[in-house]
Amino acid sequence: MTVAPSDAPTLSDAPPKPRSAVVFGVIALVLIGLNLRAGIAGASALLHDFQQVLGYGPLVAALIPSIPTLCFAVAGAATSWLTGRLGVEKAILLALGFLAGGLLLRGIPATGMLVAGTVVGMSGLAVCNVAMPSFIREHFARRTSAMTALYTVTMTTGATVTAVAVVPLALTLGSPSAAVGAIGFLAVAAFLGFLPVVLQAHRTSVRSTAPRISPWPLLRTRKGQLLTAIFALQALLAYSLISWFPSILISMGLNAADSGLLYGLMQLVSVPAGMLVIAIGSRPRMLRPALYLVSLMMVAGMASLLFLPVDLAIIPAVLLGFGLGIFPLVMVMISRSGTSTAETTALSTLAQSTGYLLATAGPFGAGLLFGATGSWTLPLAILLVIAVVQVVVAHLISRAPLSGLKK
Repeated sequence: MTVAPSDAPTLSDAPPKPRSAVVFGVIALVLIGLNLRAGIAGASALLHDFQQVLGYGPLVAALIPSIPTLCFAVAGAATSWLTGRLGVEKAILLALGFLAGGLLLRGIPATGMLVAGTVVGMSGLAVCNVAMPSFIREHFARRTSAMTALYTVTMTTGATVTAVAVVPLALTLGSPSAAVGAIGFLAVAAFLGFLPVVLQAHRTSVRSTAPRISPWPLLRTRKGQLLTAIFALQALLAYSLISWFPSILISMGLNAADSGLLYGLMQLVSVPAGMLVIAIGSRPRMLRPALYLVSLMMVAGMASLLFLPVDLAIIPAVLLGFGLGIFPLVMVMISRSGTSTAETTALSTLAQSTGYLLATAGPFGAGLLFGATGSWTLPLAILLVIAVVQVVVAHLISRAPLSGLKK
């Protein structure tokens, strides 16, 4: 499945949009991107503190970092239906409202509020995740790679800044709950920033008569299976790291501040890594080398985290950060995988909802195994095997073209 070197001709036939619409669209894209991982990164950096302050047990400790991927699977599955009823723009606005409300709710210092706020906020985030490829396709048909790179870069930037800043913020405010609750104001800004896009779309939209494409039959196609597989594997690895990387380092002997800095470094490295692999993978016959590069970096990072002493933790932080750069390339593949917005939405729904459901086993299973064994050795060994499997799927997915829906 090779990514075309440039956007398909069918994507460039749309008439040019007014400059104001483009400007508002780019601003909205940046604001949404900043929110797509900030709430997750902020909570992950404080999981150890939450358990100490709120006093919940190991089962809840394993459940909390698993909620995002579970919500991404369940709520993400409804995105195709929701966008069909409301349109892409209104669906995203509704999702941003849920995201802001859920993140603000987590500011209340109680286990129930932490769980409830995470469920509500991550459900909104799930719709944004699935709908963004379709939004980019509709609003930036001639620039899908550039806009995908922009929103994934801002996504990682938001996660990086949040991961580094949230521990000092919690110390300043005297509460981990207040620190994660404050992240909700960033989501409020995204909601307000997206309003002009929705109003513009409402004024200019023409009701589409094209039939909605169900995502689930696509799971029987080779393209649907491979897109789902590559998305599931990278998400399982990514969210296991996003959820537990600081805790792994703390258990190895680092303090919370240093582990937060290395967590931020891992996120930071993924920014240029994602831009690099998009630049490489968008060239003719270069998707496979790009996928190999990031997948092998993930294997090397997992191995170094498993075998190297904590004094050298900067090495796995850099390698794993580079491995996380696969996400924007996968999103470009999804954005280009359909011949219409409805088809892209269907494939995005399939890959992300099914992929995130499978990926939930990563953070939840790793947390349970650590709770049962008192060590990260077994969870990291399993993640290393999964990283090797990703290399195999990367090889398979770069063999046949993405266009069309043939089996």
